[in-house]
Amino acid sequence: MNKIALAIHGGAGTIHKSEMTAALEKEYQNGLQNALQMGWRILQQNGSALNAVEAAVVELENFPLFNAGKGSVFTHEGKNELDASIMNGKNLKAGAVAFVQNVKNPIKLARLVMEKTEHVLLAGEGANEFAHECRVEFESDEYFFTEHRYRQLLKAIEAGRIQLDHAAENENQKPKTKSQKPMGTVGAVACDAAGNVAAATSTGGMTNKKFGRIGDTPLVGAGIYADNQTCAVSCTGHGEFFMRGVSAYDVAARMKYKNLSLEQAASETITQLAEIGGEGGLIAVDSTGNIVLPFNSEGMYRGFVAENGEIVVEIYR
Repeated sequence: MNKIALAIHGGAGTIHKSEMTAALEKEYQNGLQNALQMGWRILQQNGSALNAVEAAVVELENFPLFNAGKGSVFTHEGKNELDASIMNGKNLKAGAVAFVQNVKNPIKLARLVMEKTEHVLLAGEGANEFAHECRVEFESDEYFFTEHRYRQLLKAIEAGRIQLDHAAENENQKPKTKSQKPMGTVGAVACDAAGNVAAATSTGGMTNKKFGRIGDTPLVGAGIYADNQTCAVSCTGHGEFFMRGVSAYDVAARMKYKNLSLEQAASETITQLAEIGGEGGLIAVDSTGNIVLPFNSEGMYRGFVAENGEIVVEIYR
């Protein structure tokens, strides 16, 4: 029997510790812990890695402080457009959705794309039509409305910028660029008792985004990858750079072709990400249950379950 393993993230970026209250930090920690408990319970009962990552991400999507599902940020038009993906390392099957609206748990829809269609990625009206056909759970616009996300949109519009998640709430802060560095996605990776690995990601994208922008989250190889022969990876950060670096697959490729360990491969990938100007992090697990959670930003909402079953959650370095 292999060593089971589970890791999750709730976004990476410039998370200012000075602006984090003890009560808010505890709330974030509780959100991470609940997601880990949900996924770990499945692995302990000899469930699949695929079921574990889906369950963990569903829990993160239902938590309003993370930029996915209920807590998703607003587009320039004041809408919530959701992306998600899931991949099974046992057979390299994957499913993803982009631009879905009012779907309570986009990760469930991504899995249905993987299992019920011959496709990998569905987007926009077609993805929503498929969701209705599959009778997934929908919610009203009011369900997805959170006050802090709406304030982020108003500030971003006023400043004329597109910003990623976890941006500072300081009213007096002046944006240095048109695009803030903070970022947000949720994800999970797992290894089950059979040595199968899986990965899942979900996001609400960028605050004030325009022009149908899609990030790395629903793109296999960029924001997600899973292969039993190497590892399962879920990325979080400035998606354009993860797409340019094909960062999720890059970890697996370094293991496969350079014969590196998971830790070495992930470290090299984050170094390469920084070299092309990217900021963020990733979580990864291999088929023997090793876990890594590297990042080059100030912080990353993250957690894992230790071999003895202890739940570990962290935000800063």
